[in-house]
Amino acid sequence: MGKLLIVGTPLGNLSDMSPRAIEALKSAGLILCEDTRHTRKLLTHFGIDVPAERFDEHTEDAKAAEFAERVARGETIALVSDAGMPLVSDPGYRIVRIARERGLTIEPVPGPFAGVLALVASGIAPLPFTFLGFPPHRHEGRLDFYRNAAELGHTTIVYESPERVVASLEDALEVLGDVEVTVAREMTKMHEEFLSGSISEVRSRLQERERVYGEITIVFGAAMKHGREASHEEIVAEFERLRDSGMRRNDAVKAVAEKFGLRKNDVYKLLLG
Repeated sequence: MGKLLIVGTPLGNLSDMSPRAIEALKSAGLILCEDTRHTRKLLTHFGIDVPAERFDEHTEDAKAAEFAERVARGETIALVSDAGMPLVSDPGYRIVRIARERGLTIEPVPGPFAGVLALVASGIAPLPFTFLGFPPHRHEGRLDFYRNAAELGHTTIVYESPERVVASLEDALEVLGDVEVTVAREMTKMHEEFLSGSISEVRSRLQERERVYGEITIVFGAAMKHGREASHEEIVAEFERLRDSGMRRNDAVKAVAEKFGLRKNDVYKLLLG
């Protein structure tokens, strides 16, 4: 019986390609990808002589059932994205859904996930976190997007284009408050960069540049709440969440104070009271 392989590929540094991923792609009869030219470079580098076919957001609806049927007939088909794990802000959900409904064999082969790489390098409390993909392109849509993020009350990860990153940070600042943020750029590549600080600080640093380049991932700390709106239970719960995530006591107190607009001494008193 055939199988559907979901294969993670490097974000940019080809050294991150795992031996298992190479063998999985070599075992396939067909590789589905977003951009055949991009994927062909990867395949050529690793000596993988397997045909590749375009499978992107424009073709997914029409082709998902067809490829699932081919797997059912005994073919092994591999699905990759341009970078990282497929399906995460990339095409692939429909074919996996159909294959799962038909009881076909689905084998995920792990690879990098830019959201998690940025999270672990940010120093922002990692748990809980939510990955929200790309914000809308327009101002009003982005405001609604960040309002939804604020309601979550914890760490949020998004992708953004270099052309819109400054505008996106401005909208986030308006909604989330001047919370801690890390903008990760070109991760695993030669010009990898992590810009950390408050949203206003990082936005100002990016505004100084003539142009921002590369793939962008943004990690936001939890949205601010005003001290008068926060209950004792909320403050204690946030402190315990940060401690459970591995943050030191003093750092957790500082993060709680910033989030709820309190002084550190007031937080200490609330926690001891």
